[in-house]
Amino acid sequence: MGSNTIGRDAGTTQHVLDAIRRIVQTLRESSRLAERRLGLTGAQLFVLHKIAENPGSSVNELAAHTHTHQSSVSAVITRLVEQGLVQRAASNSDGRRVELTLSSHGRRAAARAPDPAQARLVDAIEQLAPARRRQLAAALGEVANALTGDAGAPAMFFEERRGRRRGARQ
Repeated sequence: MGSNTIGRDAGTTQHVLDAIRRIVQTLRESSRLAERRLGLTGAQLFVLHKIAENPGSSVNELAAHTHTHQSSVSAVITRLVEQGLVQRAASNSDGRRVELTLSSHGRRAAARAPDPAQARLVDAIEQLAPARRRQLAAALGEVANALTGDAGAPAMFFEERRGRRRGARQ
């Protein structure tokens, strides 16, 4: 009974883990590049990119564009506003609606920004057939729940939550 009996699907498990590693490494490298070039996290770059593509979006619309919970997107937007990259303004047509646009500083940053890996990840997932996307969502959801036991809204990739020190693990 050698190592071949450890599991018939050990190779499949390795392939899954290798794919996850490649995705995480790509996201991490993209985030590091954004931090070096622009002083932004990967999440901030992704949101900046989506606002550039969809000027005048509300926070809820931007959450839909980024496939992220509204509270996570809102936290990232707050940081971008604080940095002078994004502006909030009441809509001309509906005073209750707040629209997000890039400031001139934000437009310059977006123009020199590297392509966000998160955007490529979303595109790759959306290229899957709907049935495959549902299978992937179900399988990854099961793995995430088993790993974290938490079904709450996660922060965006490589975006620190307020109150956590830099370098703290998430």
